Amino acid sequence: MELKNYQAIQRKRILTRLLKWVNLRPEESDRTWLMFAFYTTTSIGLRWSEDSAVALFLDEYGSEFLPLMYTASALVGGVLVYFYSWLQKIFPLRQVIVAIAPCMFLPLMFLHLGLHISFFSVFIIFILRLWVDAFYVVNDLNTSIAANQLFNIREIKRTYPIISSGVLVADVLSGFSLPFLLLFVGLNNVIMPFAGIFVVLGAGILLYLSKNYSQAFPDVPQRQIKPAQHYKQQRLYGSLKHYAWLLFAFFTLLQAMGVLIDFQYLAQLKSNFQGKDIATFLSLLGGIMGVCELGMQLFISSRALERFGVFITAATLPLTAGIVIPLTLPLLGLLPWSNSHNLLWGLVILKFLDEILRYTFVASSSPLLFQPIPDRIRSSVQSLSGGIADAFGAGIAGVIILITLWLGKLFLPLSERSAIMVVETMVVAACCLGAIWLLRSHYVNLLVLSAERGQLSATDVDLRTFKQAVVKALGEKGTEADKRSCIELLSQIDPQGATEVLAPLLVKLPPSLQKPSLEILLAAGTNSNYLPEVRALLELPQHLINPEVFALALSYVWFSDPDPDVSLLEQYLTEEQHSIIRATAAALLLRLGTPLQKSTATNTLRRMLTHKQERERVNAVRALKEAVYLQALRIYIPNLLQDESLGVRCAVLETISATHLEEYYTALLLGLQYKSTRTTAMGALVGLENEALPILINLATNIYKPEIVRMYAWRTIGQIPTIEAIDTLWQHLELSKGKSRGHILRPLLKRLQKKGVLVLGDREATSLEHRFYENQVKKLIEEELGFLGVIYAAYIDFKSQGKIYAQEIDLNTKDTLEVYNSDRRIVVVLSLLQHALLEVEIDVQERLLLLLQIICPTEQIQAAAFNLRSESLVNLARGLEILEHIVNLQNKSVLLNVLDRRSPSEKLQHLIDVGIANYEKMTIGKRTCFLLTQDNLLSDWCVACCFHFAQVANIRLTSEQVVRSLRHPTGFVREAAVAYLSTVSPRILLKILPQLQKDPHPLVVAQVQELMKNL
Repeated sequence: MELKNYQAIQRKRILTRLLKWVNLRPEESDRTWLMFAFYTTTSIGLRWSEDSAVALFLDEYGSEFLPLMYTASALVGGVLVYFYSWLQKIFPLRQVIVAIAPCMFLPLMFLHLGLHISFFSVFIIFILRLWVDAFYVVNDLNTSIAANQLFNIREIKRTYPIISSGVLVADVLSGFSLPFLLLFVGLNNVIMPFAGIFVVLGAGILLYLSKNYSQAFPDVPQRQIKPAQHYKQQRLYGSLKHYAWLLFAFFTLLQAMGVLIDFQYLAQLKSNFQGKDIATFLSLLGGIMGVCELGMQLFISSRALERFGVFITAATLPLTAGIVIPLTLPLLGLLPWSNSHNLLWGLVILKFLDEILRYTFVASSSPLLFQPIPDRIRSSVQSLSGGIADAFGAGIAGVIILITLWLGKLFLPLSERSAIMVVETMVVAACCLGAIWLLRSHYVNLLVLSAERGQLSATDVDLRTFKQAVVKALGEKGTEADKRSCIELLSQIDPQGATEVLAPLLVKLPPSLQKPSLEILLAAGTNSNYLPEVRALLELPQHLINPEVFALALSYVWFSDPDPDVSLLEQYLTEEQHSIIRATAAALLLRLGTPLQKSTATNTLRRMLTHKQERERVNAVRALKEAVYLQALRIYIPNLLQDESLGVRCAVLETISATHLEEYYTALLLGLQYKSTRTTAMGALVGLENEALPILINLATNIYKPEIVRMYAWRTIGQIPTIEAIDTLWQHLELSKGKSRGHILRPLLKRLQKKGVLVLGDREATSLEHRFYENQVKKLIEEELGFLGVIYAAYIDFKSQGKIYAQEIDLNTKDTLEVYNSDRRIVVVLSLLQHALLEVEIDVQERLLLLLQIICPTEQIQAAAFNLRSESLVNLARGLEILEHIVNLQNKSVLLNVLDRRSPSEKLQHLIDVGIANYEKMTIGKRTCFLLTQDNLLSDWCVACCFHFAQVANIRLTSEQVVRSLRHPTGFVREAAVAYLSTVSPRILLKILPQLQKDPHPLVVAQVQELMKNL
């Protein structure tokens, strides 16, 4: 039994090491190897067919007819790809991808029979070569679509290089086996039955794969999709349409470049070899290339994709063809060979490098280019932009070759015609690089769009056009809710310009919209130019105007009038007036009136402040905000703060802020503690601006205050529109730890522009300031990553040693029931501690994403974060891909790995590899003690779990750790520390129990009372 277990462990280790070598994860291996087997077997049959068809064609027609073949092949390939795309609308995708290869091979069977009829053989050879080329295009497209259905955008980076290496393995196997087949069966008998057997076998593997992973393939054809969804799938708008056309251009140019190289290569082969020699040379060179390609594909391609990204990897082929490859021809001219051999071997090298890069780096990266396209239309776009583009590129290359040969015969000697072909290849390669550069600019935007988290920036609004639209919307018929939204949006985008729009419309607006409009005018500052429009409201009959609107208009007129007649306000102090109008007039008299008028106004407000009706008290308190000095009314503030009415209490908080009553600033802080007054208190503190910073900082950094209060204190600081406030957030960001850092980051992010430009107050940061803060953020990211190393190390130690505990419990049958239950309790509490550590990891990951929003485009990071939180692996992969293309950090790969769903041991290894973390195995006791030294980084629940585990496992903690936890601001942490002392040190607990009876948390008090009874 032990030997079998040992062998199983050894096999598992070997398999894990093998997967690591090829950069593959265990959960991806089954799908990957099945796709690899399908692609390999099908490609072997295709490769035998192609080499046989090429040899027959060159032997019969020569290289002069190759351009015609390329053009005809493009036409047939395009028609077949379009037919393939049409089949997806008629049949389910699962049926199409399985049946397409056998159906494509059926014509080859009939064409093979035609080879034996001498009258038709010449024509049959041409059709055979044509159909094999089209078969290749459709098979590659079919494989790519199947892989895109089976794997998400991150998985395909690792898996598709292995899948696409199937064609390379096929090159090796078919290349070295074809010469032996030719010896025994001849050139005419390779396709049937040998190639047919492998094509059918590949279709069988794909059928098995499609049934095992049926959830990856649609069960219904595209035509049965709901009309709205179908319309959405078939129409490509904006960036999606541009991206699809760029993909089409890229694959067209890539195929054209390959055809140009292939023509020059085959032309030289025809000049130097004949018949079976051509097939033998093709097969042997294909086998050698296959070995080289296979090594690159298995061990280099996936790592290159993850390290350099899809675009740099895809650019290697056109870059090589445009710069490096043309240098081989003049260099070979230095060798003592004939010119024909120089050209032949130069083109062999050119073809060799083209094949290696095309079937490794480009083949691996091509499916990734389609991943930003929404899932439901990806296969159809891939068919059109990928398959038809290949055929179109081959056709264009065929036309270019025909024109070049025709013009060359007329104007150029034979020796210079090859040079023209090389120059044309370089031009096409340069255009291909340009297409890649344009694709890169659309790639991330499409990923964000597919995440459906793109946000509209107010900075992109044309203010002039928007104002005209608001005026039109307010003048036309429509719901008041829509008009109110227009007014609010205008005030947010352009507060000063809003007065120009709203003032002339005041009389025409309904009362429900007049009030917010006047509030916007007052907030923007009074302006005498708008006096006539506002005064017109006061001249309306009072039964036609809302009292609140009248009071606001009264304030605006008397504040903006350079020479106001204050005596007119006395008429509004009578009891017949509405309370809000009466209180507003009294407040204005306190500010602008004579001593006698101020006395009258004071008496009016005194009666209102002590009135039994809530409305009277609320309106009086709100009116006090307009007074400069409260004078005798100040004595009513304490009672009003205790008023039974919530409206009165909130109005008092606003008045304290507006009149700067310093002795009552503590009331504003108390207002943050209660949900009912929190919003009002925050607004009042923001109104104090820098004056509120010292008291808010004291509150936010006081760990003995409730966490929610400290969080809102930081949010309030973030809303204060001053340079000092933003500087305060930056200063405390670096000093903060754990959750406190997250509380600071969220308000800080609201002070940053969405495109990554820092804003200090109302001015943009200079480039020097930007670099300073960017470096600061990068240091914080590394610090968070280092803390994750501590979390992962603890998790690994607890998990490995927890298994040992469990095994000892299961094997030890001689212990008593009490000991058994004790050991089981250790395992259960240890499991709770492990879960608490994973929750801390989630908190750190959230802080990392918040930090990234400071130095990267906000909307794109938000889109990535939205996808990373998803349970779907597809969405997770999309989020990681967005981060890969927009984050520019030295340790970007490590960051992506810790945000991915990998095991803690894998993540820790990545952190160790770059020197961010260290790992030294510790015992459970030492690891628990070490974790508690980092308690300011842990969550409160995790600290409590550490103490509970130390209690059940009888771990000795330091006195400093215990004392600090007994003073912890969170009640359940103190409760855990008391429980630990009750087990480990009852004598010390007896001494401090009387003090603990005064604990403010009922949980601790109940625990202490129970312990006193027992002890």
